[in-house]
Amino acid sequence: MSLSVCLIVKNEENVIARCLACVKKFADEIVVVDTGSADRTVEEVKKFTDNIYFFKWIDDFSAARNFSLDKACGDYVMWLDADDVITDENCRKIKKLLNGTDFDMAFLPYAATAEDGAPNFIYYRERIFKRNKNFRFSGAVHEAVSPQGKVIYSDATILHNKVKESEPLRNLRILQKQIARGICLNEREKFYYGRELFYNRMYRESIAVLEDFLCGNGWVENKIEACLNLYRAYVIIGDEKAALNALLRSFLYAPPRSEACCILGAHFLEQNDVSCAIYWYQSALECENDLRSGAFVNIDFCGFIPYIQLCVLYDRLGETGKANFYNEKAGEIKPNDKSYLSNKKYFQSKIICKP
Repeated sequence: MSLSVCLIVKNEENVIARCLACVKKFADEIVVVDTGSADRTVEEVKKFTDNIYFFKWIDDFSAARNFSLDKACGDYVMWLDADDVITDENCRKIKKLLNGTDFDMAFLPYAATAEDGAPNFIYYRERIFKRNKNFRFSGAVHEAVSPQGKVIYSDATILHNKVKESEPLRNLRILQKQIARGICLNEREKFYYGRELFYNRMYRESIAVLEDFLCGNGWVENKIEACLNLYRAYVIIGDEKAALNALLRSFLYAPPRSEACCILGAHFLEQNDVSCAIYWYQSALECENDLRSGAFVNIDFCGFIPYIQLCVLYDRLGETGKANFYNEKAGEIKPNDKSYLSNKKYFQSKIICKP
């Protein structure tokens, strides 16, 4: 089966070649739509493909994405961003996927990288879909394609490795322009609007939108995320009671997630309630965080953070063996982390009994 890889780009001269060098290893066709670059993006793209098209930007990511799909000719289409990177191993997995089972849509992990280059924020996205099924993106920002037909999941991971920050107010401006035109935001858009307000430090406005979102029929995973964002917004404006209530409200939608448990652990640690803090950090390690749910998962909360905090807590209790055990578990995840290495040096100076 042939594969067309489609990108929309603007002023990406510093990263587009890095991305397309990966893509050429598995794609049969590369389609790039430029939405108004003023740098050398187009020249860089031409080193990899002649299939470059121009689309006047109209503050609508879905419109640009769908235009790129219309230009594709492959049996399957795959979308990427200019700052995405794919390792050789994952390139091979994508090729194998296309030569394997027939499917209508494939979900692949999308991983944002931390400063050390390791993925720490992972969620599944609809990434490859059959062209003749006429899948379309919807949503002016945070565009998505609704799953249909035979859906499969692959572990071929796409790394989102940004080297520059996006225009901070761009998404917020697009959503507010829609509202000003009288367009009623759907539940998904309302969630992202509240999140954009939060990211842009409009905390009281964010609280109002996210509280309203929780009263609607939005997706459960978005409701859980909204509760966590509400917690942080209430903390920032100084309403600790409302913050804790918002966090606990996330438990109404699904079993506790690791991130919420870690936040509760930190809350009790701040209160110097060591036993409760240990309970919640242990709970974070026991949570089931299903990446295939589509939820945003910061994997640090699933392992490294609870391990390093349990190290601190057991050291406070004088249980050096347990403290060292949890520090070594943290080190298995991040062997170069400064906290782990500092703790390791500290424990080497002590006589340690096994936990």
